[in-house]
Amino acid sequence: MSEPLEIDVITIFPGMLRGFLDASMLGRAAANGLAVVRTINLRDFTEDVHRTTDDRPYGGGPGMVMKPEPLFKAVESVRRPESRVVLMTPQGEPFTQRRAESLSRKRHLIFVCGHYEGVDERVRESLITDEISIGDYVLTNGALAATVVVDAVVRLVPGVLGGEGATEDESFSQGLLEYPQYTRPTRFRGMDVPEILKSGNHAEVDRWRRKQAAERTRLRRPDLITKDVQERENQHGCTG
Repeated sequence: MSEPLEIDVITIFPGMLRGFLDASMLGRAAANGLAVVRTINLRDFTEDVHRTTDDRPYGGGPGMVMKPEPLFKAVESVRRPESRVVLMTPQGEPFTQRRAESLSRKRHLIFVCGHYEGVDERVRESLITDEISIGDYVLTNGALAATVVVDAVVRLVPGVLGGEGATEDESFSQGLLEYPQYTRPTRFRGMDVPEILKSGNHAEVDRWRRKQAAERTRLRRPDLITKDVQERENQHGCTG
């Protein structure tokens, strides 16, 4: 068995993550030795009686900024040569399935969860290797965003979801949204499962699914259809 993906999440709210990390797929990944996710309480790296992790910004302005001293100590306590240090921030690169796939192939990830007005710029300049945003909106703290990324990354680790290829047809994996899915019963409240899905003709089913995925993507997320995706769908005859 290969070494598990190791993840450390640095936050002032470790309690927010534990239930999420111990449940469902993430819990099974840990139990099976495929991924190890640890939470690190940033306050453990402070030195004052109040365990202070933030201070007022130089130059004035609203809110508080996370101090560099505890963040440097926390990151340096777990950082290794192969570590990727990820800052969760609205200023980061938009998180995508492709980025999740890339991170799932790393050996050690450290997530730095921003809070308040963000982190001291010296943290960003000296410690951070990746900056990620999960969307154009603001959350109360970066721990919430980190859990989204951790979930998306860990589920791609080989073996976590079962057989190989379990994630190949999911939305975004091939540059398209996923095709419509159906299960039993065949007829429900006057709505029927498409006949093609009951035909047993796997080639035709695959063609139908690719066409549905292409049409759904054009209608809902045309921004996803790059030149490479368009050429691939043309080759499969799914553009008509």
